[in-house]
Amino acid sequence: MKSNKNYKKTSKITKTGTSTKSKNQEFETFKKNHEQGSTGLGDDVAKITRKTGIKKVVDKVFDKLGKDCGCDKRQEKLNQIFRYEKPECFNEEDFNIVRNAIESKQNKFTIEEQEKFVDIYTRVFTNLKRPECTPCSFKSEVYNRLVKVYNTYK
Repeated sequence: MKSNKNYKKTSKITKTGTSTKSKNQEFETFKKNHEQGSTGLGDDVAKITRKTGIKKVVDKVFDKLGKDCGCDKRQEKLNQIFRYEKPECFNEEDFNIVRNAIESKQNKFTIEEQEKFVDIYTRVFTNLKRPECTPCSFKSEVYNRLVKVYNTYK
């Protein structure tokens, strides 16, 4: 019986139908995926060479030669030259707001909700300016870009 009580406590159902524990796990997964996301071409090349086994072979050869293969420097240089526009990571509150809107298939937003999404947008996309006319550009510019970030790293 005790284990049943504990189970009920940790699986409290929220408004969206997911447990509190799984909501936290979803955010942690999102955050981890974001951290592992590529910042530039160098990261992608490094991932490919690791997954294909090329990196292991190169490391063995250069270890025997007693030299540095230069992979890390090359990765860094490629990242500098071919940098991706990686958005900042959502914080947990932002993640929950965006996720709840997506899961509930919300398609109408109050002015207050739009402003909250614009605040998230300007924090996540630090290189973009705040939209001048929120009602005009909300769905196409703000909301859809936040949904794309959510879907990319979830």
